[in-house]
Amino acid sequence: MLNIFLLFLIVYALNLIPAFAPPTWMVFSYIGFTSPNHNGILFALVGATAATLGRVTLAKLSKIIIRKRFMTKATRDNIDSIRGRLERRPKLTAGIFLFYAFTPFPSNYLFIAYGMTALKLPIVAIPFFLGRSVSYFFWGRISAAVAHWVSYDGSGSLPYFGAYFVITQTLLLSLVYAFTRIDWRLLLREKKVRWMKKDPPQDPDQSKP
Repeated sequence: MLNIFLLFLIVYALNLIPAFAPPTWMVFSYIGFTSPNHNGILFALVGATAATLGRVTLAKLSKIIIRKRFMTKATRDNIDSIRGRLERRPKLTAGIFLFYAFTPFPSNYLFIAYGMTALKLPIVAIPFFLGRSVSYFFWGRISAAVAHWVSYDGSGSLPYFGAYFVITQTLLLSLVYAFTRIDWRLLLREKKVRWMKKDPPQDPDQSKP
């Protein structure tokens, strides 16, 4: 039970960090290397639960901190343009998060951007949990099969992986910023991409969603 509790805390913390956190699949790969006879299904379900709660918390913090306190009314109105489109296509939104949950790519920026739209979280939380349950079980099992390859080449590729991780995280966070600056009204209406004009000075009491 202690191992399960520690796994939950570690995965939750990693998925709560907005940027530059180690990918969670590495945790399950490590478990597969060190404990090949572990209960893969139980660990995957616990990990998926922790990851989903962590990402949902991150999305809520994105709404409370970024949307309400740092975004101007013009920026919120701009993002609400795409919010209306997503609200009319809940199946597409859920499908995107389900597909993404099967991949090893970082999902922090996806939940940060989604949180800024103030959309309902169960639409993306449920498919994310299902996808992560499968992917975590996969990483835990396949890691044992490639353990010999990693022990041979892992130390030499570690610096390259670290540089790749930093670069990709920086680029993905840049995409989050671009998400708030693209003129979504123009893009959805005329299929043209344009950077929003600079926001006017924000009033001190302008903090409503």
